[in-house]
Amino acid sequence: MTLHLYNTHTRKKERFTPLKPDAVSLYVCGPTVYNFIHIGNARPAVVFDTLFRLLQTLYPRVAYARNITDIDDKIMKAATDNGESISDVADRFTRAYEEDMVSLNTLPPTLAPKATDNVQAMIDMIALLVERNHAYEAEGHVLFSVQSMADYGRLSNRSLEDMLDGARVEVAPYKKYAGDFVLWKPSSAAEPGWDSPWGRGRPGWHSECSAMIKAHLGDKIDIHGGGRDLIFPHHENERAQSCCSQDGEEFVQYWMHNGYLNIDGEKMSKSLGNFRTVRDLLGLYKGEVLRFALLSAQYRSELDFSKELLTQAKASLDSLYTALRELSDVAVVECDIREQPAYKALLDDVNTPIAIAELHQLAKQLNKAGAPEKSALKSALLRCGELMGLLQEEPESWFKTGAGDDAMPAAEIEALIAERVQAKLDKNYSRADEIREALKTAGVALEDSREGTSWRRE
Repeated sequence: MTLHLYNTHTRKKERFTPLKPDAVSLYVCGPTVYNFIHIGNARPAVVFDTLFRLLQTLYPRVAYARNITDIDDKIMKAATDNGESISDVADRFTRAYEEDMVSLNTLPPTLAPKATDNVQAMIDMIALLVERNHAYEAEGHVLFSVQSMADYGRLSNRSLEDMLDGARVEVAPYKKYAGDFVLWKPSSAAEPGWDSPWGRGRPGWHSECSAMIKAHLGDKIDIHGGGRDLIFPHHENERAQSCCSQDGEEFVQYWMHNGYLNIDGEKMSKSLGNFRTVRDLLGLYKGEVLRFALLSAQYRSELDFSKELLTQAKASLDSLYTALRELSDVAVVECDIREQPAYKALLDDVNTPIAIAELHQLAKQLNKAGAPEKSALKSALLRCGELMGLLQEEPESWFKTGAGDDAMPAAEIEALIAERVQAKLDKNYSRADEIREALKTAGVALEDSREGTSWRRE
């Protein structure tokens, strides 16, 4: 079985061949922990978690690192605004991020390095760049000289002039060239800082990931992932630092980037008022619904995140769980997942929409299958779902547990159903109808059959 991935660097889909035949290294840019993450931050986490799961079926060892940026000007501002220490802010939102990741069914990464634990590695890398004339000191800052690298801009496919035209570059009098970027900056007495050859200061954002990759995964890695918004300047600058600090050698084989996420057809932004945090959404929807929605489009395409998308995601999961609910007494058996169409779809550049369609095909086959086939089909559905972080609940739990703190407790629902049964026996049909409507308003659907009344959350 062969995995193919789209490489941003070469701008084409390529057969994946790892540096080592039995081991893969994957690094994905994690959050800057100054607030709860928004749903756009969750897309790369879910996409590359799915890739991580897939790689584990192909290779005996997969080292997946997802960093935590816990020193940044945004964190410093949040600490000042809240009257907290920087470490308290960073620790609190790191915990929140990890909790949100669990809710989205993402596996823990192999490594979760923090920037503050790797400052010496950053200083060492910056010193190498200065020694090799790729960086210079100016007014307490150390800056990377972009003109010192012949193919700077190759990853983002931009010329230096294009990058300066409307790009996010800081204008400063101490720069030799406007596009030069900060590797190290001075810290005041009130700001966090570390001793360095250039005085007390702290690293620039771009320095962090380059140094952590080298410290934890080595000089060269197989895959580097992140959102498309990181291609420039962050990943372009990472590539510049890392390559120039190791004699021009490329440090990433395959660059992967997920597409932008829009809210109701518009780019998500606080100014437009359409900013959605994962924490807020988890009060309304189960994490698996959010995950399904994020996987409903191929990862490189833009995704329009809307209430309609979440409603569709919930309905799709309900249909899959319904197929499983009716097979609670069917045993799970060994399953060769590599023969499944859903698995083959994921091998084609992590094509989750096709893989999801194949899950529905398995559910349809289950509905029509005879007893001898049901175990194999159920096992295939569960195993393929697991590969995407889906179908992780027991069916009864799926239908009977809700999202958020305001969901009606199951015991209260069962009591109302019992009261409705008695009302029907007493021929008090108006009360029975009242209970059904009250449950419907609370998001609970009833299904009457010869065996009795079952219920599920809508």
